[in-house]
Amino acid sequence: MKIIIVGAGKVGSALTQQLSADGHNVTVVDQDPQLIDNIINIYDVMGVCGNGAVYGVQKEAEVEKAELLIATTSSDELNILSCLVARKLGAKHTIARIRNPEYEKQLRFMRDELGLSMAINPERAAAREIARVLRFPAAMKVETFSKGRLELVEYRLPADSALADLYRNIRVRVLICAVARKGGTIIPSGDFVLRAGDKIYLTSSPDQLAQFFRHLGVFRSKASTVMIVGASKICYYLTSELLNMGMSVKIIDRDEQRCIQMGEQLPKALVIVGDGTDTDLLHEEGIGQTDAFVAITGIDEANILMSMCASKESGNHCKVVAKINRKSLVDLVSNESMIDSVISARSTTTELIVQYVRAMESAEGAKIKTLHRLVDGAVEALEFGVGPDVPFIGVPLKNLKLRNGLLLAGIVQRNGKIVIPSGNDCLSLGDDVIVVTTDTVSYTHLRAH
Repeated sequence: MKIIIVGAGKVGSALTQQLSADGHNVTVVDQDPQLIDNIINIYDVMGVCGNGAVYGVQKEAEVEKAELLIATTSSDELNILSCLVARKLGAKHTIARIRNPEYEKQLRFMRDELGLSMAINPERAAAREIARVLRFPAAMKVETFSKGRLELVEYRLPADSALADLYRNIRVRVLICAVARKGGTIIPSGDFVLRAGDKIYLTSSPDQLAQFFRHLGVFRSKASTVMIVGASKICYYLTSELLNMGMSVKIIDRDEQRCIQMGEQLPKALVIVGDGTDTDLLHEEGIGQTDAFVAITGIDEANILMSMCASKESGNHCKVVAKINRKSLVDLVSNESMIDSVISARSTTTELIVQYVRAMESAEGAKIKTLHRLVDGAVEALEFGVGPDVPFIGVPLKNLKLRNGLLLAGIVQRNGKIVIPSGNDCLSLGDDVIVVTTDTVSYTHLRAH
């Protein structure tokens, strides 16, 4: 697939890396010649130096032959204009990164006129991911399928975990669909043995997952009091979501003007001018009695230090979430289990766009409803709808031949019933099916005997 990426910044570079690795014909457009030189020297892509919203530059990039143009510059206006020009030139699909909430409201009625296939707000997407984790604090990360009826959670096994005896002692319908262990990723079979420190991915309904974590003795109720450091755009979107969920939110930031503005926008939240790295301030504001602490300043290192401090000061009873964008720091924090949950607006944005691209490129792309990338992209979880052309409707799953590294992780039936698949279950017309695979392919790798 021919894809044009306008903007060679952090998101543009991450998309270039992923999409070129997937075998797409990628052309990157940016006004900075140094960025273009760097990106074409690292990846097998074409580069065009210039303003991505200009007709002549897009012609040079051969936009008229492109299936997709993705505009990821730091300017919302440039992204919107780039997509508009691309559509007029003949690009089949366009995606724009748009961060200003005022534009987001306008896009609802301008979408058809602009020809936008997708508008993505990184801050809002990251806020939603944090909110999901705070609703289910025992998990490191929570992904949803079938409009929230089935969830996939990431959890790290502690040293004293009894999970190895899960299927003998706990009568809860959950499925371990992937395991990340130092040195590799495994789609487990029935005789797979779990180890302390394994990062596991489980699927089931929200109620069943809650029961599962209760049996393990690690269940935490939904956070009711949340302390956020960093009065950023993510903070605005996150606080709005948390207030709607009935949570009490306290915001801390050093910038008085930002605090005043945040207080005006979110009158139900308590906004405090102060330094989130000050342990005395955290104690004074009740970190010991707070259910969750979220560090989302613009400095990764500060977020890590504040999160570790909050965890220690609360006696490890507080759910701690940190925004970290630099991959090297994300890997360090995750591998050493230093922080409960890590969120990256860049990776969240990249994942959503890659999900759209994967749906486009699939021969059955119209049926792919959701795609989540796990274990740093080594595993994909895809949701697809079972249509009348699926050849294995009504065939018991034990009679299906599955490729290695592929697992049916869940079925959501038309009536909303959640099925954790066994050999005697069958797929029916209208079901939603979740497939987990280490081979980044669609469900077409299933076939009947």
